[in-house]
Amino acid sequence: MRYLPILLAGLLSACASTTPNWDARFGIDTRMVLTQQIMNPGAARNTDPVSGMDGRSARTAYERYQKASVEQQQAATTSGAK
Repeated sequence: MRYLPILLAGLLSACASTTPNWDARFGIDTRMVLTQQIMNPGAARNTDPVSGMDGRSARTAYERYQKASVEQQQAATTSGAK
């Protein structure tokens, strides 16, 4: 009987609507992409590489990222097993 208020509070919170939070941002990404296409309709024909990082640096950074991910997974799986 003493758990009844907790149970009722849980049931009432489950009925609360989160839809207004989702509806407030609905379609923002689509509108942003449409606006970018209107601003620069020829962007798909741009053959220039992305500026800011050369290929060698990008590859090294990607390999370091992959290595760190594997090491992190191995540490997580071996540290918890006893």
